[in-house]
Amino acid sequence: MTHAMLKGSNVPLDATAVRAVLRWTPGAGVPDVDASALLVGPDGRVRSDEDFIFYNQPRHPSGLVRHLPKTHRADALTDTIEADLTALDPSVARVVLAASSDGGPFAGVTDLRVLLYDAAAPDGEPLAVFDVAPETGEETALICGELYRRGDSWKFRALGQGYESGLVGLATEFGISVDENDASGAGPSADSPSPEASAADPQGEAPTAAVARPVDGAPPAAAPGPAPSGPVSPPPGAWPEEATAPPVGGPQADPAAVTQHVPDRMPEPFSAAPLPPAPTGGYGYPANVPPPPAQPPAQPAYGYPGPPQQQPLYPQQPPAYGYLQQPPQPQPFVPDPSFVLPPQGPQFQRR
Repeated sequence: MTHAMLKGSNVPLDATAVRAVLRWTPGAGVPDVDASALLVGPDGRVRSDEDFIFYNQPRHPSGLVRHLPKTHRADALTDTIEADLTALDPSVARVVLAASSDGGPFAGVTDLRVLLYDAAAPDGEPLAVFDVAPETGEETALICGELYRRGDSWKFRALGQGYESGLVGLATEFGISVDENDASGAGPSADSPSPEASAADPQGEAPTAAVARPVDGAPPAAAPGPAPSGPVSPPPGAWPEEATAPPVGGPQADPAAVTQHVPDRMPEPFSAAPLPPAPTGGYGYPANVPPPPAQPPAQPAYGYPGPPQQQPLYPQQPPAYGYLQQPPQPQPFVPDPSFVLPPQGPQFQRR
């Protein structure tokens, strides 16, 4: 009995091995369609890139999932994926059945459908049929359906989910690293010379000038070439605009060539005049050394008289009439030089 599937519906499978046939009607301007399969784990990602089965990798290393060649059937083309479900590793939770278009989006593909057969009876009636219709028509990759585990048995679910990024976007969605150049087949070969190398050397040999690898973050420098036979002038732009003559002692350049400036020497307008020699003093002494600053007089210690105040040489004139006279200043204490302390010891003697 054949089950006509709708998008999102599922049907149990009694077959231990199935054959998923992708069929469409070819014609002028109709894109070509390729079938593919992805072995996905419980996390929704492939275990390795070997779990992606398509036209460039038609057989899984286990041999349980295979991509068969395309065939012509009357007015239709078919591309087939075959899988032995019961023998798959328990880490495989789903087998995603996908399709990709080459030459245009799926809007130009007519009568696209998936027919699921029992691999033991490929000529019998299909177990399920699902007519795949793109949602927007701009998709270039479609998930037509999936075979998934349900306990110890398997089921088939019809999906029809589309991707506008093609087979590369579909594979990346399930965790596969795909090189777009390798996937499209348009990438340049690693052994073929580049157009720049062919233009530089028609014989296919590598040019003599190479770029050296930078050291410690320095910019790349050109590899040394053959030494020049004639005198070499400095590169343009190494001299300032006002310089019109070669440096003193340098090689004589061609008068028609532009003279350059040596970076190690400044032009004459910018040369500084020598400074006059500094004056020197006597032998062993520096010149023009200022005298040391005067030290303030030391304060007398507590209990000792300070230095005597100097008396004016001329008597002071009495203040004029009507002005107050300044009070006399106290004289400092002068100890008596004949003063002697009494002897130390007891003040009374026993009689």
